[in-house]
Amino acid sequence: MHLKNYKSHRFCVAPMLDWTDRHCRYFHRLISRHALLYTEMVTTGALLHGDPNRFLQFNNAEHPVAFQLGGSDPKDLAVCAKMIEDWGYDEVNLNVGCPSDRVQNGRFGACLMAEPELVGECMATMLQAVSIPVTVKSRIGIDERDSYEELLDFVMTVANAGCNTFIVHARKAWLSGLSPKQNREVPPLRYDRVYQLKNDLPKLEIILNGGITTLDQAEEELKHVDGVMVGREAYHNPYLLAEVDRRFFDEVCKPRSRQEVLNLLIPYIQQQLKNGVRLNSISRHILGLFHGAPGARGWRRHISENVGKPGADENVIVDALKSLINDVY
Repeated sequence: MHLKNYKSHRFCVAPMLDWTDRHCRYFHRLISRHALLYTEMVTTGALLHGDPNRFLQFNNAEHPVAFQLGGSDPKDLAVCAKMIEDWGYDEVNLNVGCPSDRVQNGRFGACLMAEPELVGECMATMLQAVSIPVTVKSRIGIDERDSYEELLDFVMTVANAGCNTFIVHARKAWLSGLSPKQNREVPPLRYDRVYQLKNDLPKLEIILNGGITTLDQAEEELKHVDGVMVGREAYHNPYLLAEVDRRFFDEVCKPRSRQEVLNLLIPYIQQQLKNGVRLNSISRHILGLFHGAPGARGWRRHISENVGKPGADENVIVDALKSLINDVY
């Protein structure tokens, strides 16, 4: 087990498709030592029939890190969960929240909220296969099946199968008529439903996801739930994470400055470039590092204009920082 740095779900960065890849997670870890990071969702089919190394590869510096899995076949999920544990991840998370058509066609994601018994079977089988925590990320409901009673029944059924931690996106999902992007914005947030879950099932660990954009808001939500999960705000404004360790994990160390973060990232970029990784695969994740700070626009512009040029390397980032410092000071 690799749980020595796994403090809790008190503050998590959400799994986000096309965003929270290994380069993004390495960068986020340079800003916060303790926030629990999640991979993008990967399907059982991709692990079993594709190149598992491509999806499972990560840097040990990313700990604590959880792997989000998509699927609905209990045996396949158990095999994949064991692979994930053997690679050294700290947690397996089952996706029961993604509303995209592609996900529904594969019979996983949010549509599984209509099949709590199947999710419970999946959970029990995975728990038998591994010794690391297995958790669930869901919505508060789907389509017209959005009553609190149905949510409570889903959670209790899965909890009875052995799951102790539920990450709940406080919006329901429409399985048709809305795009995945619209499903993150259009259905109203119902934090009260998640609060009620914690009140009714106090022994379970309940993590709130959806619409959290500031650390003040996150602290306020912790009066009602066990943890918070921040998504898009942590990606577009990653330096938000700088105060997480002090405010949520009683860390006494001074946060790293943005420049210190970049100084630590440069050797990583150099190594990845040697391994054949394109600079843009890393630089796209750091565009928001100076969000809200003087010179942020010039920082983004310099990187965007130079990252695709022949021979682009870590000096694009170094020069962007020099340019920002010169512009501001």
